[in-house]
Amino acid sequence: MAEEEDILEELEAAEASGGKKSMGMIIGIIVGLLVLGGGGYYAYINFFQEKPVEETPAEGEEGAAEEIEEDENLGVMFPMDPFIVNLAGSEGKRFLKVTISLELSTPEVHAELKENIQKVTDSILVLLSSKSFEDVYSVQGKFKLKDEVTTRVNRFLVVGHVKDAYFTEFIIQ
Repeated sequence: MAEEEDILEELEAAEASGGKKSMGMIIGIIVGLLVLGGGGYYAYINFFQEKPVEETPAEGEEGAAEEIEEDENLGVMFPMDPFIVNLAGSEGKRFLKVTISLELSTPEVHAELKENIQKVTDSILVLLSSKSFEDVYSVQGKFKLKDEVTTRVNRFLVVGHVKDAYFTEFIIQ
């Protein structure tokens, strides 16, 4: 009989410890769900929710003049034809297609660029074809290329200068 009581006590102890394990497991699941829910809410608020639209002032209000001034600061744009070149070191297997718009300092630069368009185009083609895939693939490489294009074009200008170059199309194959 003592053996039966010992066995019953062991079973009761096992059930009690099993109950603690299942209770701990339930609490762990609840805490995990709360953490996941909080993370999901944070992601929704910061990444998926639309930003509130700012009201634009009417023409008679004070903010309208500021917007017009910002547009004037953009400068005159000079769109160029697309450039398609083979990338250096690719043995003709990779090519680059780039369309560039140049931001001019003054409108007078537009006429000067038209006069020298062949020289400017040649200079940019030589620059682009000297680049390898590794040179133009990264974001830093693209910024460096924009600076190099601006510098090369400015060599041919006397009246004004090119403020910046913008890639309107950039395809690497």
